[in-house]
Amino acid sequence: MIAVPRTDSSPFGRWWWTVDHWTLWAIAALIGFGALLTLAASPAVADRLGLDPFYFARRQFVVLPAAALVMVGVSILPPAWVRRLAVLMFAVALVGVAATLFTGPEIKGARRWIGFGGFSIQPSEFLKPAFIVVTAWLLARRGLAGKSPVGPVETGLCAMVIGLLVLQPDIGMVVVVGTVWLGQVFLAGLRLRYMAGLAVVAGAGLFAAYFLFPHVASRVDRFLDPDSGDRYQVTKSIEAFENGGMFGRGPGEGTVKQVLPDAHADFILAVAGEEMGLIACLAVVALFGFVVLRGSARLLQENDLFTLLAASGLLAQFGLQALINMASTLDLIPTKGMTLPFISYGGSSVLGLAIGMGMLLSLTRRRAPAWSER
Repeated sequence: MIAVPRTDSSPFGRWWWTVDHWTLWAIAALIGFGALLTLAASPAVADRLGLDPFYFARRQFVVLPAAALVMVGVSILPPAWVRRLAVLMFAVALVGVAATLFTGPEIKGARRWIGFGGFSIQPSEFLKPAFIVVTAWLLARRGLAGKSPVGPVETGLCAMVIGLLVLQPDIGMVVVVGTVWLGQVFLAGLRLRYMAGLAVVAGAGLFAAYFLFPHVASRVDRFLDPDSGDRYQVTKSIEAFENGGMFGRGPGEGTVKQVLPDAHADFILAVAGEEMGLIACLAVVALFGFVVLRGSARLLQENDLFTLLAASGLLAQFGLQALINMASTLDLIPTKGMTLPFISYGGSSVLGLAIGMGMLLSLTRRRAPAWSER
């Protein structure tokens, strides 16, 4: 435990005695587990691609410490500065997402990345937390003014973000963003009949995606009818869990990672299942659940509408992304290329999540009412 006296009035001292240590350590545990699994899963993938065995591990080990520092740095900010950071990041990320449509390389039928300084950046990963906080701010302003929770600005902003993501296309990201937005407007007090209408629109959109995007139709068809197409990654993923049993084969002893294309990324939980077993996988699930439940518990006595909406949205995004990844790996839903937070390989994902969790830690700090600097 870090020794920081309660009399320390420095920004770090005030941060240490007001931040939620339990959530902080749970996220740190996820980062540590991700580093371990990257070492276990990525060499086999790198070898198949003709790269140095530790190519992916070295890149991830540059990002993980930076992400931890970014998370702590953002969590030190007061809510007013979290809001300003979100507005700035939203504007930059929105431009980045739009730029991918024109300058980004096409990878697996999608344009989601742009090159920068020798790295590929996925702007939508930074757009998610920023959009959640900006939406919370707009909804809170309308609520405090006594207006209906959703107006043309809030609706238009959501439609613009979803429209850009559809054009990439990234339907999984659309599901996450749209679901979180619906949850925020519900918490903001939108009447149930309007919520029902929005839910119908969302359902119609998903139904339309099946007919508009061949890759969506293919994944749904293969999920509903395993004989309708290739299910190689899912089949190998389930095989990995079967091989691992309760306690796993042991670190480095897994074999499925040798033939699983996305063993270091979307299907990294399968590597954990084979090498560390069911107990370790349940521990990972428990860590994700703990972060969501712990954050929710700290919001039960929150009176500030902006804090409630922003923190709830960030928690929902974090939990939903983890749920989608794990359900896809276990063949409970159609496969979706979505990372497991802080565990899967991917610099943009890790940094975007670090900023989002830093915002959450800032918003859930114990503070005096005037500390928010509004």
